[in-house]
Amino acid sequence: MDSPVVVGVDGSDASLTALDWAVDEARRHGRSLRIVHASLWERYEGVVPATSTDLPSAQVLAENIVGTAAERARRRAPGLSVTMDVIPEDASGALLSEGHGAMVLVVGSRGRGEVAGLLLGSVGLVVAARASGPVVVVRGDRHALEARHERILLGVGDHDVDSPAIRFAFREAAVRDAELDVVRTWRRSAHEPMHHPLMTGEFAAHFEQQASDFLDKALEAMVREHPQVRLSRNTVEGPAHRVLTERSAAADLLVVGARRRDALFGLELGRVAHRALHHAACPVAVVSQHHPSPAESAP
Repeated sequence: MDSPVVVGVDGSDASLTALDWAVDEARRHGRSLRIVHASLWERYEGVVPATSTDLPSAQVLAENIVGTAAERARRRAPGLSVTMDVIPEDASGALLSEGHGAMVLVVGSRGRGEVAGLLLGSVGLVVAARASGPVVVVRGDRHALEARHERILLGVGDHDVDSPAIRFAFREAAVRDAELDVVRTWRRSAHEPMHHPLMTGEFAAHFEQQASDFLDKALEAMVREHPQVRLSRNTVEGPAHRVLTERSAAADLLVVGARRRDALFGLELGRVAHRALHHAACPVAVVSQHHPSPAESAP
């Protein structure tokens, strides 16, 4: 069964940018595109009889939004399989539901009616934090949006040995024929001796080697599976949230993982993903590290 690329639209400029990105992503992967718009017009204006020709203004607006989006998608990618729907639910709930079974769920950086200076809209943040599958929040400059850098940036965290985030990044690099820039950051221990230059250098080399060894272990399976992917391995001293945000200026997509909390529904975004979603210079893919149990997977 085709796992579509799902994109949420609300008529805003940001959602149309996300739509264009989703169209390109669906075309790259040979997937269908599903366009969804969340609208609660029925709750406020009542259900209209099937015979009525006087549709509520909110319903007309909702149908125009998805219809216009579908037309834009078909113009951008003639022949692409496109479906659309208006979901009678709040935006976050609708997108989270639609994300089940999707190859990737795509949203804009902020929605219609949100403050213009807002770095990331509330819907994008909630969806990125709670979705069970990959979510891409589309942001960044034209070079990134048009994939001109030909580079995917992957941040490798402590739980990323052969993780869903790593597999997602390799898949994106392979289908785009892009370089995969893999980064593992390291920090000097707060307890290392700083008074002796030789000792300082030895400790720094030790932590850098640890980071390099972890990177080899984390990537081993995907390197075997995708030998054609051009790989750049980098161990960088510094906080991951800052290093990745800075390097995102030369990337078409930044991929980070997020782990599900044990006690709470949703994902723990953490500092790295949170900063990336607000400040990255390119689209950001947040990939759940959670593997559902059989009970969670059951319908």
